Amino acid sequence: MEHAYDVMKYYGYKIGNIDVTLILERPKVAGFKPRMKENIVKLLHTTEGRVNIKARTHEKVDSVGELRSLSCHVVVTLEKV
Repeated sequence: MEHAYDVMKYYGYKIGNIDVTLILERPKVAGFKPRMKENIVKLLHTTEGRVNIKARTHEKVDSVGELRSLSCHVVVTLEKV
C-alpha cells in the first residue's frame, strides 16, 4: 500500500474514498474494524471519514460460506489534487 500511495501521489492524486467489503463467515470482524481502519488511514495518509469497512457473510454458500476461504473487495476513488 505504501508503494501504491507513492505512485498515486507522484501522479497528483489523493484518496477520495476507500470502501472495503470483507466476505467471510468467521471470524466476526466487528472488534477488528477500528484497528483496520486506523491502519488504512495511516498507510494511505487520509482521514477516517474517507474509509468505510463492512463485513458480510455468504450464507453458507460456496467455499466462502463453507469456511474454506474468504473474500475482500476494495473500491478506491481518487481525486486529482
